[in-house]
Amino acid sequence: MKPYSLKRRLIASVLLIEFISAICVCALAFGYEHHARFKSFDIMLHGRADSLLGAVQDAEDAHDNVMLDGTEANLPKSDIFEVWDQNLRVLGKSPNWNGIDPSFFNGHSKKPQKISAGNHPYGAIRISGMRMVDPGDKGGGIPRVVQIVYGAPLEPVWDSIWEAVEFYAWSSIVLLLLTGVVMYWLLNRELAPLRELAEQATRVSATSWTFHPSARVTRTTELAPLAHALQTLLVGLKRSFSKQRQFVGDAAHELKTAVSVFKSSLQLLTMKPRTAAEYQAGLERCQSDCERMEQIVAGMLTLARVEEDQPTDRASSITDVSIILRNVVQQLDSLAQLRQVPVQLSTGVHLLVAMEASQLELVCSNILVNALQHSAPGQAVNIVSRLHDSCAEIEFNDHGEGINAASLPFVFDRFYRSDPSRSRQTGGAGLGLSICHAIVTAHHGSIEISSEVGQGTSVLVRIPALTPDTNTSRNPLASSA
Repeated sequence: MKPYSLKRRLIASVLLIEFISAICVCALAFGYEHHARFKSFDIMLHGRADSLLGAVQDAEDAHDNVMLDGTEANLPKSDIFEVWDQNLRVLGKSPNWNGIDPSFFNGHSKKPQKISAGNHPYGAIRISGMRMVDPGDKGGGIPRVVQIVYGAPLEPVWDSIWEAVEFYAWSSIVLLLLTGVVMYWLLNRELAPLRELAEQATRVSATSWTFHPSARVTRTTELAPLAHALQTLLVGLKRSFSKQRQFVGDAAHELKTAVSVFKSSLQLLTMKPRTAAEYQAGLERCQSDCERMEQIVAGMLTLARVEEDQPTDRASSITDVSIILRNVVQQLDSLAQLRQVPVQLSTGVHLLVAMEASQLELVCSNILVNALQHSAPGQAVNIVSRLHDSCAEIEFNDHGEGINAASLPFVFDRFYRSDPSRSRQTGGAGLGLSICHAIVTAHHGSIEISSEVGQGTSVLVRIPALTPDTNTSRNPLASSA
């Protein structure tokens, strides 16, 4: 897709709006000027026609006629007129016009009508007036009706209208040009913080996480949220990269140790001839080391798969917490008998969670295995499930050796073991609680551990429970373990 400039688009959009506004202004100016100029033209025509009516005087003849007294010669040379008496006798007309049929104005109002004279458009009106012949005689004189057609050229009117519209048009064009230049300068100046933010963001890399937006960026209302979001994102990415590097390093260390032990066992067998029993014991040690490496790899794959799953995939099934707990207790019954640690399970109402049964089973089995391995013979492990604050709570309590306070903040870290020697004896690689934490967190839940040395450990798992209204839209059969 072809790249585009946001600055140019903004300038083009504003100029387009201003251009459309300029067209509207010119149209309004044309309408206003047309109305005002033609209204003035109408008033001028009536005024000059009235002046021409005043030039009609008594002819001082025996027939008591009227005539023009000659003052009409003072009218503009470009105007046209024609004067009739009551018998439609022409009393006078302008020399630049051949006259007009009196019937042309029949049925018309006194508004100017467009006519042609000398191949030029004119606006003309027709008015009627009364003049008195011999007003000093008895009875006040003899009335005579006079009709006048008076016109003026329309070209000057239209010229003045277009001159006004042209003035508005050129003014708008000049303003558009000035606005474009000013906007370009202002946008360059106001977008400087954005360019500065982009430049600072480009400096971030996998080896350099330094990102400190300037005060000008943080003071900008529109850029401050973006800068804060970038800072938050980079902090999370830095933490994720650090954990990834630590995970790779820890995994390499664990596998290297297991391979070294396996290699040492083989070298020990080949150093001198051995009896059949010694060879069998050595092979058993090698098999144990292979199982430990297999356990480490399986845990790493499980943790990676849990962290890569999408939320939409996690909520595709419904799981009954009570069924899962009973299955886990049954599966680990042999280990509990071997360790001589009884398991007491207490489940209340059926709790349903939007979670795959295999993942919930993995969480519960990892926690229960830890509790069994760290409990002394005869000390019971209690498991309780309940509904609290719209969450399914599963609590595991043991009375074993406990965890010291200095180790509690790190129990969910990958490959962390508070007692490395004991963990190696039990076969642990330090991934069990990390997997549990990743699964529960991915389902918007939480897992908390509290412990006292010599008193035991309590693990509380909280997962959002499904309400009865939510369950109606899902298939409960999917919760079978």
